[in-house]
Amino acid sequence: MNEITRAVEATLFAAETPLTIADIKLYVGEDADIRGALNDLQNDYSGRGVSLVKTGDRWHFQTAQDLSHLLRRERAQLRKLSRAGMETLAIIAYHEPVSRAEIEAIRGVQVAKGTLDVLMETGWVRPAGRREVPGRPLIYATTAEFLTHFGLQSRKELPGIDDLKAAGLLDPVDLALERLEMEAEDELPFDQGAEQDSAQENDDDHVDPLESEA
Repeated sequence: MNEITRAVEATLFAAETPLTIADIKLYVGEDADIRGALNDLQNDYSGRGVSLVKTGDRWHFQTAQDLSHLLRRERAQLRKLSRAGMETLAIIAYHEPVSRAEIEAIRGVQVAKGTLDVLMETGWVRPAGRREVPGRPLIYATTAEFLTHFGLQSRKELPGIDDLKAAGLLDPVDLALERLEMEAEDELPFDQGAEQDSAQENDDDHVDPLESEA
């Protein structure tokens, strides 16, 4: 292993977070063949207990996936992401960059400020600038930490619609719309009928004072 490869290896081991090639060059040098060193390290660590992984445009060492169960420990869940948080995270991941208004349009409800704050506190979502439209709203995107946490190399590995349907996590759109239409048709006559029955009962219970005296 040459000195450049050893230096890149040491830099990645010492780093607290995944590094880009530009980050590595700050330690190893601008003229160093970082890509070549990374390829050598990937080959060298292939099949070992630790592997070199690329997540987005960042590199880091992690435990081999087939051995991760050996290091797993039970721990208390301090805070569970709410359903609103999961829905918001999914919308950002699939449609990024998106603004709050666009997220609300897709979800059909308003997004609480705290929901985005929680996602940013976890390190999964980041501000990604502003949309060049009137008002210049802030837009949001996912981070490298999001990819790392969910074991993705890029957003291209997110499950598609067919995968979600196969897993039973997404109903076919046509069936969903048909179900909504049927529910709407069933509810309308029932409500109208209930109102008519209520009105009829009120009429039956009402006694005209004049008739009663007669």
